[in-house]
Amino acid sequence: MNRTLNVVRMQLVNRSTFIWVPLIVLGGTVAITLAIFALISGNGVEADLFGGGAQAPLWYFLAVGVQALTLSLPFSQAMSVTRREFYLGTLLTAALTSAGLAVIFVLGGFFEEATGGWGLGGYMFRLTWVWSQGALVAGLFFFVLAMLFFIVGFCAANVYKRWGNLVLTVVLVGLGLLLIATMWVIGQADAWAEVFAWFGALTPLSLTATLLGIAVVLAGGSYLMLRRTVV
Repeated sequence: MNRTLNVVRMQLVNRSTFIWVPLIVLGGTVAITLAIFALISGNGVEADLFGGGAQAPLWYFLAVGVQALTLSLPFSQAMSVTRREFYLGTLLTAALTSAGLAVIFVLGGFFEEATGGWGLGGYMFRLTWVWSQGALVAGLFFFVLAMLFFIVGFCAANVYKRWGNLVLTVVLVGLGLLLIATMWVIGQADAWAEVFAWFGALTPLSLTATLLGIAVVLAGGSYLMLRRTVV
């Protein structure tokens, strides 16, 4: 356990990757979104405004997942850290930072509720559907989403380190073709109404559980690849 915690400390040596850059991205998107809200409100729009710009740090966790492997794995191996310890310590680091980001999002939601949307009727943290089952579920949703993005980036970096850029490109193109094929099958079956109804019936908690399942599968695959990843 101590060696795993040492991996956490190692990952956080470069605090800009896990902490400062996500906070800068968050601060920048909040400022831009508020400016847009102010412009719209200044034109006499009285309806509540909703924006998704604050979710930008969650997307950035894709890059964090990539950097957590490519920048740190060679150093960890030079320090005689086992790949299992590196894997667990890196995921623990991601979980801690994802939890911190989720707390910020929840606090932002409470602030928007208390101030009537920054005094502008604008909301970027307290999105109605995400908060429909309460603050705890909303925080869990943001935590799982950040972890999923991190694991996707970590998994992609594993593919790149294990098999190279060609295989990674083939995998990404294959996923795109699979998505198009799925859309074609749905269209041929005239089942779009059923698909939209299924999405519409999802609650924040059920979607969170689905995303968590995907994250667990990808995390398991990442560990299997990491055991044979070339440093």
